[in-house]
Amino acid sequence: MKFETFKAGIWRQRYEYKSFEPTPVNHEWSWEDARINALLEQANRALGELNAFSLIVPDIDLFIEMHVVKEAQTSSRIEGTQTGINEALMPEEQIQPEKRDDWREVRNYIGAVNTAIKELETLPLSNRLLKRTHEILLRGVRGERKQPGEFRTSQNWIGGSSLMDAVFIPPHPDGVPDLMGDLELFWHNETITVPHLVRVAISHYQFETIHPFLDGNGRIGRLLIPLYLVGNGLLAKPSLYLSDFFERNRASYYDALMRVRASNDMIHWIRFFLAGVAETAAKGRDVFRKILSLRTDVEHAVLGLGKRSPNARLAINLLYRNPVVSAADVEQGLGVSTPTANKIIRDLVGLNILTETTGQQRGRLYSFDRYLGLFIS
Repeated sequence: MKFETFKAGIWRQRYEYKSFEPTPVNHEWSWEDARINALLEQANRALGELNAFSLIVPDIDLFIEMHVVKEAQTSSRIEGTQTGINEALMPEEQIQPEKRDDWREVRNYIGAVNTAIKELETLPLSNRLLKRTHEILLRGVRGERKQPGEFRTSQNWIGGSSLMDAVFIPPHPDGVPDLMGDLELFWHNETITVPHLVRVAISHYQFETIHPFLDGNGRIGRLLIPLYLVGNGLLAKPSLYLSDFFERNRASYYDALMRVRASNDMIHWIRFFLAGVAETAAKGRDVFRKILSLRTDVEHAVLGLGKRSPNARLAINLLYRNPVVSAADVEQGLGVSTPTANKIIRDLVGLNILTETTGQQRGRLYSFDRYLGLFIS
């Protein structure tokens, strides 16, 4: 099917509303738009450069964890949570009571991402995997009563307060299993020659249009992108997340999705998506470069600690995983005594690697600000 002649679906009359029934996507795709080819080349190049860093950077998993935290915080923020990235790294007892619901949603997302990426080692990208991930996402938070881990069996809607004033009404629940089955077949159809980045762009659009869950569709749909890229070998590590791009271009993102449904304009969506991949991959590549530079600076700084430098270096590796820590975290993470943990903290504060952030006598938290700043900017 050509993008230029694509028909996105039909509006079907229900009792008091019309639902949008999307066209299945598991078939060949082609296009005449030359701009797509140029953007596809640009996005693939940027993605390859990002992936190269994930293959050559020592101890890459230390830094991937912060990418996951950043994605969880940003993707959840799109859904209305107010947790900052520094708060996402804090223990729950350090979070103000009125903000703990948001904090738990972000932490659930972190758990969902990590579990899904781990399960990709033995389980292909599938509806089964998405359901498992969705169950973790909604566990014990708002939405826990909205069929976690199961496709919806009732009608949902996007925007507005009810079906009567909704901005968009996804397909009737009776059609969700077949539509999601078609999408799963599309992910693994080796008889068609659709480039992976175009395939995942179509997949994200289709998933958000189906809206198969009662809650959490935005977050699962955005997570689908790195799961697809890792599952198909385009990325060795889950280092690309588009939530930041989607949030910074929120109006354009929602407009691009709606233009497909309202005007059959898949070309505009594909262009938008590929531009997002290219920009996000280039930004991720630059973050890795800055991490390597920072790592060199910090390594040189701790050499001046003499006999205490080995413990300081171990602590810094801990900080790459979680740049907001307490002395107790250092004690537990390194298996050292309380006095030793406190000495390590004092050494790192003295080298301006750590900054005390709470101003308390007890329960103090320390932040690796130069590293944390790489994921905030």
